[in-house]
Order: sequence, then C-alpha cells, then structure tokens
Amino acid sequence: MRKTWLEYLGFEGASHREHAAGDDPDFVRGKLARYVVDGSPTPVPAGVGVAGATRFAQANSGHMAMFLYASPTPEQIEELAEAWDLHPVLQRDLRHADQRPRLDRYDDTLFLVAHAARYVDETEEVEFGEFHILLRAHAVAIICHNDGWVTAASAPTASGRDSVDFGRSQRALLADRALLSQGPLAVISLLLGTIVDGYEPVIRGITNDKEQIERQVFSGDLSVAERIYRLSREVVEMQQALASMTDAVETLRSEDDGDDAANDEVQTRLDDVADRLERVASRVGMLREALAQILSVNATLVNQRQNEDMKRISGWAAILFAPSLISGLYGMNFTIMPELNWIWGYGFAIGLMLALAVLLYAVFKRSKWI
Repeated sequence: MRKTWLEYLGFEGASHREHAAGDDPDFVRGKLARYVVDGSPTPVPAGVGVAGATRFAQANSGHMAMFLYASPTPEQIEELAEAWDLHPVLQRDLRHADQRPRLDRYDDTLFLVAHAARYVDETEEVEFGEFHILLRAHAVAIICHNDGWVTAASAPTASGRDSVDFGRSQRALLADRALLSQGPLAVISLLLGTIVDGYEPVIRGITNDKEQIERQVFSGDLSVAERIYRLSREVVEMQQALASMTDAVETLRSEDDGDDAANDEVQTRLDDVADRLERVASRVGMLREALAQILSVNATLVNQRQNEDMKRISGWAAILFAPSLISGLYGMNFTIMPELNWIWGYGFAIGLMLALAVLLYAVFKRSKWI
C-alpha cells in the first residue's frame, strides 16, 4: 500500500472513505476543496468553483476555504489565478517547479515555496518534493508539484530509512478542528511541521552511509573517494535547501496577517518549526564537516599507501640493481679484466651477486621498506 500526497499532509483514512463515496468529484482530477466553518470541514458542493468557495469563506470571519492540488493542470492553475486575481509573476511561478524555498508577498496574497525531502538509500541521493502555498485572508491553497515523489511507501523498508509515518507527530488535519479554527496560517504551520519531520530520516540515512564510508576508508577501498564526493554533494544540496527554508519560515513568523499572525498557538507552532529547522541545519552542517574530514583522511591514507608502494618498488629495484651491476661489468667485451680467466671466477661472481642481494634485502626489511 502506498501513501498518497494527501496522507503526507495528514489526510488519513477518513478522507479516503469520503472520496470512495464519491462526494468530491474534483478529487479524481487531483484537487480537494473544503469549506471550514468554525473548525469543521465539509466538502465544497458540486459545481462550486474556487471563486465561489472563496466568496463563501470571505462572508464570515469564522469561515475558511482550503484547496489542495496534486500536480495541478494548467486549467486548474488558471482557475485559481482568475478567482484570486493573482499577479502575473505569481501565476508564472505557480506553473513552474524547481524553485528555491522562499516567501513573497503579492498584494493580499502570500506565496510560500517549501521543499520536502526524502533519502533514497539505493542511490544515496536526496530527492526533494516542492510545495507552492498561497495564503490569504480566510483561504489557503497548497500545490504539490511532485505527486510521483510524494507517494512514499507507507511501511518502513528493510533499511527503515526511506519511509516516514508522518501521522506519528501530527494529527490528521481534517480531524483537528482546533487547528482549523485558527485559520489558514495554522494549516501552513502544520504542513511546515510535517515537512520538517521528514528531514529527520534523511539525516539518519546520510549519517548511516557516512559511518559505512568511514569503515570503507580504513579498509583500503580505493573507490570510496567517489562515494564521499557524491554524498558530500547531496549534503550540500540539503544544506542549501535548509538555508532557504529557514529564511522563508523566519519571514513567515514576522508576517502580520491579521488574527492569524496574532494567534499565540500558531506562533508557537511556527517557533517550533524554526527551532527544529535550526537543529536539522546544524546536524547537516556537522555532516558536511565530517565528510570533508573523511575525504582529507582518505587522501592522507592514499598518500601513505602510495609512499609504501614506492618504498617497496625502490627496495626491490635496488636489490635487483646490485647483481645487474656485477653481471653488466663482467659482460663487457674486454680482454683483460680481473678474475676473467680464474677458474673460480664464475662462482665468485654469482656468490657476490647473491650476497649483495641478501644484504640489501636485510637492510630494507629492517627499515620496513619491503
């Protein structure tokens, strides 16, 4: 069984039963719309579009409209943009993914880009899921641009690192009436908290592979340098994403958005998200430093092994050079040479070669060159 992107956001089994009953026809087209009245969510009636749902939410201070999109179509973006009268630059950003996490304000609309992450143990890569979040008075829209990625396994894998039970730390959003009654910013705080929860298994996965690399380095595996480099690159990308996420959350905390911004519970949630982001960023920074140290240690060990190899080569070259020198001298085409006509000359030359070779071998062995 696979987790859908709605479950990733905290929409648990109750929402599936609703969709199975067919009361939300837009769900099959990748959109979920809800009225929230005093914290109680209800499906938007059939035939009511984004504009109508937004007008309903604006009619009363206790109302809110939520729109959730999984990999939206251009037509759905166009409907949302027309209903909310979005800025042309914002419309362009909504149509394109691969944006860094940030928070921008366009008139009465806040635009937040947030990155979720997971660690793929098989390839040792960090994959990012991108969320575009639109926030205005009495309404919130969440757009997931990576529906294929967000469907993470609902059960832990053999390594226990690729899957996260996001429901452990957050109650189902639709069932949390206290949170929904606090308005759009409370919904965003829950989403951001859920995303930050997903960073923990990423850190664990990278840490475990770092420990494997350490053992690999000291085992003398020559291919470990490439693995260190690739993992370091993933850590750098994670660090950059976290820095941008931290800036966006800090800006969101300072936003004054009416009653929502003044709500102590929401601010407490955002403060907690910021604190957890800071801790994760600190751990990622330590991982980057650790990998840099491992790479330096590996380079030192490689140099040491090369020096040892050069010593052995030099030692054996010297051992072979001594007999070659003697045989080369007596191999010269001269008529008069010492011991040339001596009956024991051949045996003496061979013995001298062996003696020099043994002597040099003993010297190099004692100095640990061979």
